[in-house]
Amino acid sequence: MKELWTTMASLMGVLAFCQTLLHTVIPPELRFAFLKLFQRLFTCFSSYCYYEITEIDGVNTNELYNAVQLYLSSSASSAATTSNRLSLTRGLNSSVITFGLANNDRLSDVFNGVPVVWEHIVTPRQSQTFSWRPLPEEKRGFTLRINKRDKPRILEDYLDFITEKANEIRRKNQDRLLYTNSRGGSLDSRGHPWESVPFKHPSTFETLAMDPVKKKLIMSDLKDFADGQAFYRRTGRAWKRGYLLYGPPGTGKSSMIAAMANFLVYDIYDLELTEVNTNSELRKLLMKTSSKSIIVIEDIDCSITLTNRKKNNGAGGRNNDFVPDVRSSPGGVTPVDLRDPEINGSNNNSITLSGLLNFTDGLWSCCGSERIFVFTTNHIEKLDPALLRSGRMDMHVFMSYCSFPSVKILLKNYLGCDDGDVGEGVLEELAAVIDEAEMTPADISEVLIKNRRDNERALRELLVALRSRAEKNRRLRMEAEVEEVAEEEKRALDSPKEVGGVATGGGGDDVEVNYKKGVDGEEDNGIN
Repeated sequence: MKELWTTMASLMGVLAFCQTLLHTVIPPELRFAFLKLFQRLFTCFSSYCYYEITEIDGVNTNELYNAVQLYLSSSASSAATTSNRLSLTRGLNSSVITFGLANNDRLSDVFNGVPVVWEHIVTPRQSQTFSWRPLPEEKRGFTLRINKRDKPRILEDYLDFITEKANEIRRKNQDRLLYTNSRGGSLDSRGHPWESVPFKHPSTFETLAMDPVKKKLIMSDLKDFADGQAFYRRTGRAWKRGYLLYGPPGTGKSSMIAAMANFLVYDIYDLELTEVNTNSELRKLLMKTSSKSIIVIEDIDCSITLTNRKKNNGAGGRNNDFVPDVRSSPGGVTPVDLRDPEINGSNNNSITLSGLLNFTDGLWSCCGSERIFVFTTNHIEKLDPALLRSGRMDMHVFMSYCSFPSVKILLKNYLGCDDGDVGEGVLEELAAVIDEAEMTPADISEVLIKNRRDNERALRELLVALRSRAEKNRRLRMEAEVEEVAEEEKRALDSPKEVGGVATGGGGDDVEVNYKKGVDGEEDNGIN
């Protein structure tokens, strides 16, 4: 045994001496050329192609490396039961732990029936010279092995598939963010005009108190939008869509926005128009939003004053050229005429209607892709018709009072009651009174929350509240009808009378327009 160890030591010494002799006698250039020749010979006789994807490309991070790392994490998780060495990671703003290849480990994959092999290569980096950006101590990269005959068939498609899959994994793993524009247009420490917090709203379409048919239509429209990149490119349209949510307060407009974000896995940008001073600042905010996001302007009728252009279109030709603008003044916000030479050309003090329209449907709105604009309002009749047309607000969604299907959703959410858990008599009473009561989901939810520990009491108090509200609404309608009859009689007495076929008064007949609650007279493709 001792002789064997002596022989091995002697051989190692001889090899070390030969290696030193070769390094001394053979110049480095010749050794490098010999190594290259050996690699070429090996490549010629090998049936595989090898592709290296390093972590650092020069001084920049290789995005393809990050994409491969995310993609292989999903493959590694499925192989977790068969592999003994896997790395575990959790990214920034992520609550999901992902698997990954350990150092110098391999993983097999199949794409379109073609097998490939990935290897994670990690080697110590040689001592660095002076650099403006210090590099990591280890050199990391992935090596992809593909059969030569399969290379033309799958390489490009495979890499595109990996990039798309990685983006999908990144969106699912990352916590969604809720952004708001900085006060007064100021920038944060990174020079961004948006401030963000994690978005944790639990609302989903399943828990949303809304008619199931409407929800299905909205979900189908959102799905078609998210999957419609090829369609929008083929038709030459910007990849964006606009939604207008309108209806009484408490009908779930904010919950609808949260459900849309959770359904599509999008971030939300809550734009506060009162903190935006000029149209150019509005455009800068738009440019700093990311793709796959929902840009929200809530209560558009209350945030700033935008003059309705129809009110300014008089019979004269000059009035038809009126372009409304909004200017700040000590007494409030006042519409001005841009035709005035004293103020024309100084349009930089506030947001104009034109600036808001360009924000949603102009050239600047195309600086990005896969974005949804959502406006909310309690009074749709106060909005300028230019904001409502297709292309800006493509779908109008009326958030109505609670219907019978909506009440059943709320009973399931707050009390855990399915159809079989509530008596037929109670359901019939609810169905008979709910439409006339005109209660919002917020009002009904409050009744259920207070009595969520006692289902019978909750149902009893809900019926009492609905009957009380229905009775109140009947009384108000009767009073309104009496007042309307009195007004008509008064107008009949005060109207000009014809004597002998000649009118004693002048002018034409008065026309009264009645706007009824919950009726939308617009011609659009909305959901009413």
